[in-house]
Amino acid sequence: MRSPTETPSYLATRRGKLTLALLCTVAFLDFVDGSIVNVALPTIQRELGMDVSTLQWVTSGYLLTYGGLMLLGGRLADLLGRRRVLVAGTLLIAVASAVGGLADDSGLLIGARLAQGVGAALMLPAALSILTTTFREGSDRTTALSVWGGAAGLASAAGVFLGGVLAEGPGWRWVFYVNTPVCLLVLAAIPALVPNDRRNEIRGGFDLFGTALGTGGLMLLVYGLVKAPDHGWGDATTLALLGGAAALLIAFVVNEHRSADPLVPLSIFRIRGLAAANLTHLTVAAGMLAMFFFVTLYMQSVLGYGEFTAGVAYLPVSLTIGVAAGLSAKLFARVGTRPVIVGGAAITGLGIVWLSFIPTDGSYLAHLLPGMLVMSIGAGAVFVANTTAANAGVPAEQAGLAAALLNTAQQIGGALGIAVLTAIATSRTTSRLAAGEPQLDAMTDGFQRALLVGGLIAIAAAIIGLWTADSRGENDTDGAEDQPKVFAA
Repeated sequence: MRSPTETPSYLATRRGKLTLALLCTVAFLDFVDGSIVNVALPTIQRELGMDVSTLQWVTSGYLLTYGGLMLLGGRLADLLGRRRVLVAGTLLIAVASAVGGLADDSGLLIGARLAQGVGAALMLPAALSILTTTFREGSDRTTALSVWGGAAGLASAAGVFLGGVLAEGPGWRWVFYVNTPVCLLVLAAIPALVPNDRRNEIRGGFDLFGTALGTGGLMLLVYGLVKAPDHGWGDATTLALLGGAAALLIAFVVNEHRSADPLVPLSIFRIRGLAAANLTHLTVAAGMLAMFFFVTLYMQSVLGYGEFTAGVAYLPVSLTIGVAAGLSAKLFARVGTRPVIVGGAAITGLGIVWLSFIPTDGSYLAHLLPGMLVMSIGAGAVFVANTTAANAGVPAEQAGLAAALLNTAQQIGGALGIAVLTAIATSRTTSRLAAGEPQLDAMTDGFQRALLVGGLIAIAAAIIGLWTADSRGENDTDGAEDQPKVFAA
């Protein structure tokens, strides 16, 4: 029997369960939009007459505004009200998705994808900060963050699955149309489930100069990473873009140190383990999201899979991530988040390394499924545990910022991983073609090399994870526990 002084479980109530379902739907929607178009790209290119350099912006346009504006979205949520920003972002995605489905030329489609990214940059940090401020106590917070982390990991694989099913079923336009009714349901549920946190309840001003520096630096960084494989890493254009991004971000840090109301108060990094959790997230995403990119290319370009077959191939991945996320939540409630992060990242990396052995004449059951399942087990664990660790000890007034930092790390990591590993794959393929190797063999060699490096990157995240918070999801008001003494000076 619960003692009179014990805080009742909000998650045990019907309203609490519905609130969690709503917020995880938002997370799933935003993450799935990053990958749902991938399998449909060949059809989109054919129907709209797009060249390859233009086609990449159907994917990169979303990534550019999503990753570049995430910090701004998190700060707006903290300053203007989380529910208000969530509604604005959801409405924008609903409209942009409908426009994307109706697009009859490349310019309108890419514009819709840019707008979708803006909407997601508003929605996601608002939703995660609502979650962390609604479910504040012990097991409620642990469970809520676990389900959220599972939804994030699941969406990465489910996006490819859904994209394939929709593209070969009702058509590629439904890859966009499907968002609009989901957004309308979310908009209908928000007023009933999310309290209205009014502007006057939150203190602080708005740093316009810092916002311009931070947003400009992040967008230039993402753009430079996306374009680097096209121009070459040593090209003057690439160096100028990345150098400009570095200059803006350095100026941003200096400004934040001096500003009375900074976009990113640097004091947030005094929370133990927060920086390590964000860096771990970035590193895992670099390996994992690139893996989806190259395995999908391998299935379609080398094995000759159609859109539907390539999509269905990810169904076991989605199911395994979901199961692993649920089991991991129970595990770290006992042993802490740090062991789960370290183990999950290592298993993710080993699964990707396994995939690097794919042959030109490979088969799904023998050469793809085993490595994909191993990767899925690790991904379900690390996404859940790291999300919990990254929010341990974060005060309510900075919840939106913490959410934005974590998800910015994921988007930057994905962009960096795809850019670097694409350059590695392209270089390997080019050298093998020059040596007289057949095209499919050379292409497979490139994919193998990229997956091997991607797996090693994910394994490196396990080492970084040693510095993350070792939370059990309880009242982490003082941040994480002490960091591993083996590394202490």
